[in-house]
Formats: sequence, C-alpha cells, structure tokens
Amino acid sequence: MAGCAAALAAALVTTLTAPAAPAAHAATSTAGSTAAAATTTVTATTAAAGAGYWHTSGRQILDEAGNPVRIAGINWFGFETGNYVAHGLWSRDYKSMIDQMKSLGYNTIRMPYSDDIFKGTTPASLNTANGMNADLVGLNSLGVMDKLVNYAGSIGMKVILDRHRPDSGGQSALWYTSSVPESTWLANLKTISARYANNSAVIGIDLHNEPHDPACWGCGDLATDWRLAAQRGGEAVLSANPKLLVFVEGVQSFNGSSYWWGGNLQGAGQYPVQLSVPNRVVYSAHDYATSVAQQTWFSDPSFPSNMPGVWDKNWGYLFNQNIAPVWVGEFGTTLQSTVDQTWLKALVQYLRPTATSGADSFQWTFWSWNPNSGDTGGILNDDWTTVNTVKDGYLASIKAPGFGSTGGGTGGGDVQAPSVPAGLTVTGTTASSVSLSWTASTDDTAVTGYDVYRGGTKVASATSTSYTDSGLNAATAYSYTVRAKDAAGNVSAASAAVTATTATNGGGTNAGCAATIALNDWGSGLTATVTVTNTGSTPTTGWQVVWTWPTALQITGSWSATVARSGQTVTATNLPYNGTLAPAAATSFGVQATRSDAAASATATAVCTATS
Repeated sequence: MAGCAAALAAALVTTLTAPAAPAAHAATSTAGSTAAAATTTVTATTAAAGAGYWHTSGRQILDEAGNPVRIAGINWFGFETGNYVAHGLWSRDYKSMIDQMKSLGYNTIRMPYSDDIFKGTTPASLNTANGMNADLVGLNSLGVMDKLVNYAGSIGMKVILDRHRPDSGGQSALWYTSSVPESTWLANLKTISARYANNSAVIGIDLHNEPHDPACWGCGDLATDWRLAAQRGGEAVLSANPKLLVFVEGVQSFNGSSYWWGGNLQGAGQYPVQLSVPNRVVYSAHDYATSVAQQTWFSDPSFPSNMPGVWDKNWGYLFNQNIAPVWVGEFGTTLQSTVDQTWLKALVQYLRPTATSGADSFQWTFWSWNPNSGDTGGILNDDWTTVNTVKDGYLASIKAPGFGSTGGGTGGGDVQAPSVPAGLTVTGTTASSVSLSWTASTDDTAVTGYDVYRGGTKVASATSTSYTDSGLNAATAYSYTVRAKDAAGNVSAASAAVTATTATNGGGTNAGCAATIALNDWGSGLTATVTVTNTGSTPTTGWQVVWTWPTALQITGSWSATVARSGQTVTATNLPYNGTLAPAAATSFGVQATRSDAAASATATAVCTATS
C-alpha cells in the first residue's frame, strides 16, 4: 500500500499540453487531479426539475420542490492554478464555452479553486481582444467566477465549487498546510458560501479535493481525521448558507485498505459526517483508469466483472444501502488502452443509465472539460473548440440535461421507501447453497423487487419473496439481509439478519486451490497478502483459506475477502466478485494486524479449499 501511495503521488500530476498556449498559461492541475463552438445564445429557462437549492433524502438529491435530480456534469479547472481563472479563456469566450457544455447534455459544472483567489488575484491569460470576454475586463478572479456562475445559472445549469488546493502550488494531502492553516480554510469556506448565498446556481461546496495519507477517516486524531475536519468545514459552509449541499470526499486508506486519493469511503458507513443542518451531506468519490495509475484490480483475471465489487466496497454501498447520495466528482481517462475503454464502459453502466433509473442514480462530473489534463485529456480537443466525440459518447447514457426529471425510476417525485421485509427465514441448505424466504413488503405505489445481501454485499435481486444463493463453500456460515425497492428506486432499510451454515462434504472432485502468505512485517504490526491459485482442472465457484495465528496478533482490517476469527483460527472467504477462478488463475486478498506481544509469530501455513 505504501507503493500504491507512491505511485499515485507520482501519477496524479497533470501537465499543460495545449500547444498554442503562451508561457503564461503553463500552470498545472491535478486530476484524480461538432465542429465549431456553439454560438447561438441559449434562452434563459428554468428546468422543471432542478430549480432552487437542493437537499438530500436517503440516496437521492431533491430540488426545492422535492423532485429527484441528477448531477451529470463536467469539471472545468483553472482557478486553482497560477492562471487564477478557468482555462481556455485565452482561446474562447466564456459564454460560448458554457453554451457548448449545455448543448452536449452536461447540466452541472464542478469549478476547482485554491485559497489564493481570496487574495484579490488577477486572472492570467484572459483574452479580451476583439470583444471576447468583454465583460470580464478589469475583474479579479472572484469577479470572473461570479460571471461564470451567473451565466451558467441563467441557462439552467448548476455549479459546484471545489476547494481544490490550499494554494496554486499544488495538491495537499490534508486540508491545511503550514502556510494555509485550518483557520484560513474555514474562513474562506464561509466567505465563498456567503458570496453565493442568494444565488441558487451554486448548489454546494466540495470541501477539499482528494485527501490522502496521512489523512484518516474515523481515527479521532484532530490533525489528520478528515471526517472530523469535514464536519468543521461543513458547519462553516452552513453557517453562511444553510441551504447549500456539503460534498465530502473520501480518503486514501481505511483499516489498511488503500484506494484512489479521495475515493475511499469505506469508513463513512461506520463514521458518518454529521452536521447541524440535516439532509445536506453528499459523499464524493474519485475513480480513475490506468492512464492515471495502474492498480491491482485492472490486472485481476476477472476484470472487468470484478469492478462492481471494488466500487461497492469503496463507495457504492452508501448508495446501494440508501445511506446517502454518492457523487463521483472526478473520473476520467485518455482512453488510449483497451483496459481503460473497458473500465469506462463498466463504470458508466454501474452509475445507472438515466433512461432506466432517472435521477435515482449516482451523481457525477467527468474529468475534464479541459484538454490540458495530462493524464486524462478532456472532452474538448487541443484546439479548445472541437469535441472528442468518442470520449463524450461513452457518457451519453448517463447524461441528464433536465436533471433526470423525465427518466424512468424517478417515480414522479415518489420518495417513500417500502416497508422493511419481515420474516426472513432460511428454508434449506446444501453444501453449496442457501435458500431464503421472507414476507412481502408494502409501498405507497408498488414494490418491484428485493435486493439480497450476503455479509453486507449485494449478491442478487429478486422479484419474488424467495431466493437461493448458490456457489457457496461447504461447512461455512453466511449472514443475509434483504431490502425492498419500488419503481421510483426507493430502497427500504435492511431486514433483520439471519445466519445459515452450508452442509459438509460439498465441493466437486475437480476442485482444488493453494494459498501462499506474504508478510510485510514492521514489528508492532503487519500486513499479510494471501494469494489464492486454482490448482484444479475446472473453474472454482468459491474458495476458503484457513490458517492459525496466535491471539497476540489482533486483526484490525482486511480487504478483498470476508475474514473471521475463532480463537487462533483465521478463516477468509471469497467475495462475490473474486470467487470464480479459471484453472491456474489467481487472486489476492489482504489482512492487517497489530501485535500485543512482540514475540508473536505471524508465519503461518495457509490451507485452501475450493468448490467448482
């Protein structure tokens, strides 16, 4: 994981590549950080959905009238760099740019900035010749931001302001630095929130971009606990404008599990961000492809079918379990590799097409509008005018020009969840399956189905009140819950859990696997990476690894497996996305532990059992 952090630190820096830009344009931005432009003036209108300030309800965002809405937008960076203004205005008029965004079906702009702009900075490389950007002449950076926000609002678009960096010099791991203390961060959050207190084009503030190690979530250290800092930052925002949404990004690591900077929200379910004004928190994840950095999940033998499990674990569960809305504030790729193309296609499907789910979907803003993001490129080509139609085309199914108000699944404003499924019962078991049944839920419209969860991970959707979960390991205990859903996408709370143990002597005669443990041991603690290999002649449908550790080795976290302990026996079982292995294929999972006795040995022999 230290290697992952180092790789990200090296990879998540972009370089300005626009060939025609003069030296004054040579700023940088961090990602993870049609022919001519539209020239027709767009008539100012207010969309049926999306008017006013917004608030949350369960996993949905609702407008002022209670209509579910979908953020389907674009990142336009520059204010956070040494240009102190949105990039590309050296080539084009800002109204032409924003008109083009809207014409392509983007409804929201995420606008990064740094705290430098509160010092009266003067925009660099702002072209005002021959009438271009004429009404920006003489304005400082905040004055230009006002113009961009006001124009976006006048044509029915929304804006999310993103505190991207403490200063224009570069990204910071924590929300403060030695030169920009927390007090400055809080004061400037209040300033920017108050500035747009009467302008509902600005729907919220992204508190800080991509917190990463040593930032933690739920650790309780005031200097590094991003969750506690987000509560302080959120209160600062709401003290100046209680109608704003507060967007809170994840961190890099939680309980030894590492992910993209700002993308790890595994701790938010256990340690939620709590604010004095209810229904204001939206969690934000960042997710990228190999053009930003290589990650283990891209080379997994089951890629891309493993990706929904990866997303579920890190941020998708918050939406799936109706805990809170999730906004993927940044995702992008150059699309140069086949892996990246496959990844983007899978992610778009995971985010839920608007035609089928409407506004009951993940929120998103793509990185980026700008072509000068070195590790992703942009929707615009290097001429800052023509569109990369291939890249833009990948996003077509999840765009929502009218904020998703006419897509399926919004239920005409229905936000009432079905009743909780009752009477969940185990009706039968075999060596490789568990059968369940439950009592039907009720709803104000109609229940359309049920989601079945095994150990907190969604494993199936059912239209009836029974389900058989197959492909399980013999003589293994599993825990289940069920949630009901309606046509509007509203999801009930989880049912009471039941536990079932599969029968013994399961497993096909051709099943076989081997496991090896590699230790990264630093004395007071360690991580163990376990590699599981299919040694049989048929594909596995599941695996289980068992080993013995002294009780002085206390398990504090795990990833890519369900890990349980009884005395000295540690048992790890596959997750739904990594149980299937072709012959000779392999997958890995990990465990983190601490020592209460310095002499406790972590050396162990792992025994693997597979089913096929």
